[in-house]
Amino acid sequence: MKRKLRMGMIGGGSNAFIGAIHRLATNMDGLIELSCGAFSSNPDTSRESGRALLLPENRIYASYEDMIVNERSLPENERMDFVSIVTPNFAHIDPALTALNNGFHVVIEKPMTFTLDEAKQLQQKVKDTGLLLALTHTYAGYPMVKQARSMVQDGTIGKVRKIYVEYPQGWLSTLSEKEGNAQAAWRTDPKRSGKSGAMGDIGTHAAHLAEYVSGLKITELCADLNIVVPGRALDDDGAVLLRFDNGATGVLMATQIAAGEENALKLRVYGEKGSIEWQQMEPNTLLVKWLDQPTQVYRAGQGYLSSFAKFNTRTPGGHPEGYIEAFANIYRCFAHTLNARLEGTTPTPEMLDYPGVEEGVRGMAFIENVVASSNSSQKWTSFKI
Repeated sequence: MKRKLRMGMIGGGSNAFIGAIHRLATNMDGLIELSCGAFSSNPDTSRESGRALLLPENRIYASYEDMIVNERSLPENERMDFVSIVTPNFAHIDPALTALNNGFHVVIEKPMTFTLDEAKQLQQKVKDTGLLLALTHTYAGYPMVKQARSMVQDGTIGKVRKIYVEYPQGWLSTLSEKEGNAQAAWRTDPKRSGKSGAMGDIGTHAAHLAEYVSGLKITELCADLNIVVPGRALDDDGAVLLRFDNGATGVLMATQIAAGEENALKLRVYGEKGSIEWQQMEPNTLLVKWLDQPTQVYRAGQGYLSSFAKFNTRTPGGHPEGYIEAFANIYRCFAHTLNARLEGTTPTPEMLDYPGVEEGVRGMAFIENVVASSNSSQKWTSFKI
């Protein structure tokens, strides 16, 4: 790359957890610099946040509308190249459409929008403008998830028959949204989070991981959502039976009331000849289990891994690469793809391997279908988009 890409951030101000994670991720490879931001709907908070990040006063904006209009008016060699939207779900669609309408590429938090209709609207806008959109489904960025996907695609474990994906957390085991926890407050609020709680927040990660690694698409499901903690407005626990487009079946569990659990995302994919197993809390390890051979242990940073795993690895074997590195890999692939476009070159398949608007639409469709299925007396429902 001839220069760093210039990023504008919408949301992610003082005390916002995910905004800081995004900024750390963008700094990791030296490909992106934070050039401007509208960090809060409160102008004072936005100003204070921008100053804390040492941005020039004239690149700290009171609103995302001001930021996009003003950045658009700057010379091409000064204005931002793309925006990163790290606001709660309900505040995704308007800044994303405004950015695209003004010629700016977009990186956006998941779930992509507040509703499926909004997701389709955004999908159409991306198609019409021809601009790039990256969706931060973080777990797709782990090197050993890339390795698992490559092995399944190569037919190493044979035709996929069964998929288990579980995502237990325990942080909402009490009514913490009423106890001053800001993250819990908006994630459990239907007006800000949408029609699903745990399944919308982490169930979408599990569903994306199952489809991404297996290369399959969910075609039918049977869901059961629960509100376990009294007084909560959205589901905090749920399970879904799945059917995929090759005839495979699966089970997905997502809960935030599993007391004592941290972030125990786990995926198992079973094929005709063997299976793969990956856990987020031991991310450098991929287990490959065989029908008639001993289990193999694949490790990150090794020469025998796929080009996709290697492209997303920064350190030698034995050095843990975790959550922020996985986040950074999404940005890294996006940055290389955007840079290729700016320079008129062709990005490699490894560069193009990041979640985008199609995955965003499927994520919102997953939420809609799971909620509809849970409310239905019908055992199986078709996965509708």
